[in-house]
Amino acid sequence: MSGYKIETLGCKLNFSETATISKLLTRHGFNAAGEGEVPDICVVNTCSVTELADKKCRQHIRSLVKRYPDALVVVTGCYAQLKSEEVSELPGVDIVLGNEQKLDIANYVTQWMADHRPAVAVTRQQDIRRFAPSCERGDRTRYWLKVQDGCDYYCSYCTIPMARGRSRCGTIASLLEQVREVVRDGGKEIVLTGVNIGDFGKGTGETFIDLLRRLDDIKEIERYRISSIEPDLLTDEIIEFCAQSRAFMPHFHIPLQCGSDEVLRLMRRHYDRDLFARKVQRCKELMPDCFIGVDVMVGSRGERPELFEESYEFIASLDLQHLHVFPYSERPGTLALRIPYVVDGRTKQERTARMIALSDRKQREFIERYLGTTRPVLLEQRHGNAPMHGFTDNYIRVNVMPDESLVNRVVAVRLNHLNEDLTVEGEVINN
Repeated sequence: MSGYKIETLGCKLNFSETATISKLLTRHGFNAAGEGEVPDICVVNTCSVTELADKKCRQHIRSLVKRYPDALVVVTGCYAQLKSEEVSELPGVDIVLGNEQKLDIANYVTQWMADHRPAVAVTRQQDIRRFAPSCERGDRTRYWLKVQDGCDYYCSYCTIPMARGRSRCGTIASLLEQVREVVRDGGKEIVLTGVNIGDFGKGTGETFIDLLRRLDDIKEIERYRISSIEPDLLTDEIIEFCAQSRAFMPHFHIPLQCGSDEVLRLMRRHYDRDLFARKVQRCKELMPDCFIGVDVMVGSRGERPELFEESYEFIASLDLQHLHVFPYSERPGTLALRIPYVVDGRTKQERTARMIALSDRKQREFIERYLGTTRPVLLEQRHGNAPMHGFTDNYIRVNVMPDESLVNRVVAVRLNHLNEDLTVEGEVINN
């Protein structure tokens, strides 16, 4: 019986889809390789959001080939979708599958076992139509439920529509069945993930708020989080529902990318600063304890020095808690390449450092407000000698004294001390 090993790079959506790949291989008679076992099959689920991501994928593939020279190597995901020829030419790669072919991975592996013939199967962007359901737990307490895939926005800097295809989703009924599987597995928290989840419902006649309401009715799930939602799709109705819901946590991640309206127009984003600020304000009005994270891209084409300063000041003025900061990366085939003003690498690094420092300051100030208070924390399984930890409802990471009886339980924890790494030392006050 052949054993497989799956390596995943990139976003939480990829990690969710890895669970589906694993199930498909298992159903076809392949077993996951155990700790320390040499796998017969290596699958790499790749990312291609930046040039650095491509580089990491190549390094990872080469490392696997070197470690397991006799294994069948399958590469899938966004890097395989966008650069299939480049991937197929990497030494040791046997099968290259685009995102549409992820669902057929077991068939390709079985065929290779029969004839050892290399295969490259990548569907054109406009023909990517299937929605692959997935719900992944990994080694965490939280589950990642994929509710949507693809994107119709075509922002000027982004290759995701080329890699993932048009927006599509599962039906509410099919997603609820997956949630019931999580319930049967004892899960307590689910994170909703996708490429553009606020676009949920295209092709089904359903809406994202419909999905949220139905999920909230499943009483066995104590917590839901929305992984990321575009500001123009984060409606007041959604915010108001989350504020009064039973199980949706006071926690949002809202992509901003830049705080300059001129740069937002160059990026072909679907909102301006005023709309974004109003969404943040509404969240805080209804959920004062809400943790808000945002994506911020620095050094994009067209981001002149005065526009970066404008962006920095705007972001500094908002009641945000965390910035996911990353430098702009040139991507082949994107409209951004037509923008003439280019930011040099050193300037990108300097801007990245300033934004990260701003993020650390904002997150520290937010956490300090809650020191000495008690918050509900869902505790996770301890790994090795690492502290036992969990997250508050408003997404503060808290360490507590190890107690295996508390794993996967929501308990009251007093937040006592803030560490340099922005985690908090806490004390369980009831059991």
